[in-house]
Amino acid sequence: MKAHDFRKFISRFDDLTPGQVQDAARQITEVRRKTEAIIAIETRAQERASCPHCGHEGRVRWGRTRTNIQRYRCEGCARTFTGRTGSVAQHLHRPDLFLEVVKDMLDPRAPSSIRQLSRRLQRNKYTIWRWRMIILGAFSGASSDIFAGIVEADETYQRESRKGSREWVRYLRNKGKYPKPPRRRWYEYGKRGIPMLRGLSRWQLPILTVADRSGAQRFQRIPGRSKGAVYTALLPLVAKDAVLCSDGHDGYSALAESRGIEHFVIKAKPGQKMASPTHHIQNINNLHSRYKSFIRPFRGPASKYLEGYLDWFVARVSKVQPEDVLRAL
Repeated sequence: MKAHDFRKFISRFDDLTPGQVQDAARQITEVRRKTEAIIAIETRAQERASCPHCGHEGRVRWGRTRTNIQRYRCEGCARTFTGRTGSVAQHLHRPDLFLEVVKDMLDPRAPSSIRQLSRRLQRNKYTIWRWRMIILGAFSGASSDIFAGIVEADETYQRESRKGSREWVRYLRNKGKYPKPPRRRWYEYGKRGIPMLRGLSRWQLPILTVADRSGAQRFQRIPGRSKGAVYTALLPLVAKDAVLCSDGHDGYSALAESRGIEHFVIKAKPGQKMASPTHHIQNINNLHSRYKSFIRPFRGPASKYLEGYLDWFVARVSKVQPEDVLRAL
């Protein structure tokens, strides 16, 4: 639209009825949503230095796609591409709605359920679920890899879940062919949870949590709560000049001894929850509380997706921007 026609179009807004104003606002919101997604995709294309097909650096503009995204043509192989060619989001027909799902997942308020998003975006619930699984993969880099200064470390636990598994269905259908699944069913847990075996139930999955005072955070599922599991997971993360604050677990003591770093042991008894005003694990305890509030509405996600949910929580805490997620995909 030319500048003169646009000014003439704007000048007619005063003649609109209240109902027409509402219709125009809805249409502008829809256009803005599509534009945000297109800008994020085209920014990724501008940052890309070479063709995703052959690696040639020469390209020319080659029209636009059906969804109004800029298309390029490689001067080397003569194939066309856009900012999302070769990515997991390559075949999305509605990148604008996909971006809305990302925004909902990173909203400071509690994220919507799959069915709520399905009704709001007028898409099938299984489509929304697949989009969420794609987005979880983009959160894999949200956790920090290096921790320095005063480092806090502790573990929290998530109950093992095989939601969606067909193990019990196959076993009950043919007990002679399939073994009994090595897990309890939901009605076997009881009001007080599940029986503890040797101090910790094997149905509880340990999650190592690490944070430092600069804001670096990490939630990582570990294979067990043994000394070796904690030590192996923490060894590449903590800097050699760090100060470690943790409970009395042997894995933390072994790490401090091998690295030669100062170690403050925080006990759970009243009056001993802080080694000093600056040496404590209150930040970790706060993260654990926020994690429990975040994960509770999902009623225990399937354990095979747990690492994705942990990265999702860290991305929310770190305030990752939706546009960055779309470009990362």
